[in-house]
Amino acid sequence: MRLKRTRLIVCLFILVGMAFSALGVRCFQVQSTQHDHYVDISIKQHRSPRAQRGGRGVILDCRGRILAADQQVLTIYADPNFILAPKETSVALADILDMGAHTICKMITANPQLRFKKIKTPASLDECLAVMKKDIRGVGVQPSWRRRYPMGPLTSHVVGFAGIGAQSRAGIELQYDRELSGDTESLCFLKDVKGRPIRLMENAVREPMGRIQGQGIILTIDATIQQFAREALLERMTEFEAKSAWAVVANPKTGAVLAMVSLPDFNPGNIRRQDTEALRNHVAVDQYEPGSIMKPIVVGIALDAGIITRSTKIDCEDGLYTGKEFGRIREYHYRKYGKLTPREILIKSSNIGVAKIGQELGPKRLYDGLRLFGFGKETGMGLPGETKGMLRPPTQWDGYSITRIPFGQEVALTAMQMVKAFCILANEGRMVRPHLIKAFVDKQGEPIVRDSRYEVADQVGHVIEPDTAKWLVTKALTDVVNVGKRGRLDKWQAFGKSGTAQIARQDRRGYEPGAFITSFIAGAPSQDPAIVVLVSICRPNIKLGKGDSGGTVAAPVVARIMEKALLYLESRGQRIVRKDEV
Repeated sequence: MRLKRTRLIVCLFILVGMAFSALGVRCFQVQSTQHDHYVDISIKQHRSPRAQRGGRGVILDCRGRILAADQQVLTIYADPNFILAPKETSVALADILDMGAHTICKMITANPQLRFKKIKTPASLDECLAVMKKDIRGVGVQPSWRRRYPMGPLTSHVVGFAGIGAQSRAGIELQYDRELSGDTESLCFLKDVKGRPIRLMENAVREPMGRIQGQGIILTIDATIQQFAREALLERMTEFEAKSAWAVVANPKTGAVLAMVSLPDFNPGNIRRQDTEALRNHVAVDQYEPGSIMKPIVVGIALDAGIITRSTKIDCEDGLYTGKEFGRIREYHYRKYGKLTPREILIKSSNIGVAKIGQELGPKRLYDGLRLFGFGKETGMGLPGETKGMLRPPTQWDGYSITRIPFGQEVALTAMQMVKAFCILANEGRMVRPHLIKAFVDKQGEPIVRDSRYEVADQVGHVIEPDTAKWLVTKALTDVVNVGKRGRLDKWQAFGKSGTAQIARQDRRGYEPGAFITSFIAGAPSQDPAIVVLVSICRPNIKLGKGDSGGTVAAPVVARIMEKALLYLESRGQRIVRKDEV
């Protein structure tokens, strides 16, 4: 019996020894050979990932100047649910943040139902590192992004703004939101037994989830030329007490938009305090009757179709042209003209002369020609909300339409459509595609090819014959500027046309008395155009007695913009043909 008991005890000791030996081996495995594996499991069980979107891509002008960029903002926050001693916590933070402990304590204890209390924002990196190093329970650091617009109102209508949510965006920020938006990243928090985040974990602050930073965008806009245009336009708008004004500067050979100004403008960094009217981009959204700036396009279409020649004489009826189908047509300010050539019709800006040209063309040829120049459809320049204007099909025309459309009535267009049409003339009749995007850039700074159609646009056919377009630019429209004088340049030969359009009533047919949109569109130099500039000033105060026509109100602004822009382009090494070289 005693022997059996002894054997049982020995067996038990052996079993216990084996168990402890196995446990020791297992402990060795866990603590040594499998240490990293179980640490990873532990971290996963105790961490709580929170997704945060990366910064938006930068927007630059064509010279690399920043128009919009994200700035990282660090916030030191407190969660009162995890702070057992607010006073001690406040004292600990006061030394780090250079703030009063009493002030911090009030922040922590006020509104106890709120879990997230901002203690300091923006906080410096050193302050954040000190807080994390001290490992204060219930206190953490949260990074976020804030959009900055260093140029302020200068490029506001081009760049737009980016608020919270898709509805609070505009301009390039809205049109290319997908490209600019950064991908999400995971911020890892230490969590309690109920899964609630306590603080950011050390050594596991971020886990990237793809491309964090959004793509960058380089615009065709040149901030220097933009400044020239804005200063000149704002001064003139103020002088004439106008309601609004807009200007576009473009390269006629590529369609690149070098400047786009819409006034009034706004501060994209403070949208909440902006007037709704200031947020309106008149270049993209407004469609208006152009007035006489339409005449060179109609003359070009007629010359190209062979309906008239450069020497054709058209009887302008001594200032009054009447007919049962089209009513009564008079010249501007009741002027009287006899027989005029197409060049003289443009110089005198004869309504009757161009109306008769429209009648000779007929509805179909006039409509088809205007469509080829881009009227009645979006230009695709790259901004949201662009309107297509109004060019009704010939089936909806009558005798009034065929005589009024040629001098800019019964048709509505956008500023960019008119710029496109003049760029086609300046580019010897070749198609031009207005655009604002020069390149997309990835996070390594490498360009991303998106759309190169505009780069070959001048090689894919003509809207009108080169000889016709060149004659209009180097002869007819050059003479228009030289005779009018207000759009002339000292160093370069300009070409252009003014226009004065009445503003249609909104409530009934007819026009508002004393309400005008005055425009001037021009380019230079005529021998080899480098820029095309359009300026329109809406509702100038004619009671001031300073003028009410495009030639008096808008032409000097265009001349000033062109003069400064051409000097600037020359200083950048671009070859610009001067008068004394021709």
